[in-house]
Amino acid sequence: MSLRYLHTMVRVKDLEKSMAFYEFLGLKETRRMDSEGGRFTLVFMAPPGQEECPVELTYNWDGDDALPDDSRHFGHLAYRVGNIYEMCQTLMDNGVTINRPPRDGHMAFVRSPDNISIELLQEGDNLPPAEPWSSMENTGHW
Repeated sequence: MSLRYLHTMVRVKDLEKSMAFYEFLGLKETRRMDSEGGRFTLVFMAPPGQEECPVELTYNWDGDDALPDDSRHFGHLAYRVGNIYEMCQTLMDNGVTINRPPRDGHMAFVRSPDNISIELLQEGDNLPPAEPWSSMENTGHW
C-alpha cells in the first residue's frame, strides 16, 4: 500500500496576521482556495523548494469565537493513499474507528490514539462507491 504525506492543517482566527507570521518563518503561499458554499478559505504555505510539505491555514469567514481557547488550532494531518478502501479496512481490522467513512471513494477521516484527526485521500480518481463504506454512518467527529 502506498502512503504519501500531504499537509498539516491549522485553523486561524486572523488570516492576514497568520500568513504574515508564517512568512516571517520563511514560508510562501503556494496555493489558495476560497469556498463560497463552505464559507472558508484555505491557504497553503511552504518553504521555498519544499512545496510538497505545506501547512494549510483554514480561515472560516464567519469567524470562530472559540479560537484560541478550544484547541481547534490544529486540524489534521493528511495523507494520500493508494486504495482508500483497503487502508480503511486495515485500520478498522486493527481497532481504529472510521469517523468519516470513504462513502465517496475519495476521503475518510480517522483519529490517532492521541485524538489527532487524520485525513485520508484517494490517490488519482475516486474509487467507485462500495459497501460497507457507501452506507456507513459517521462516528463521532473529526
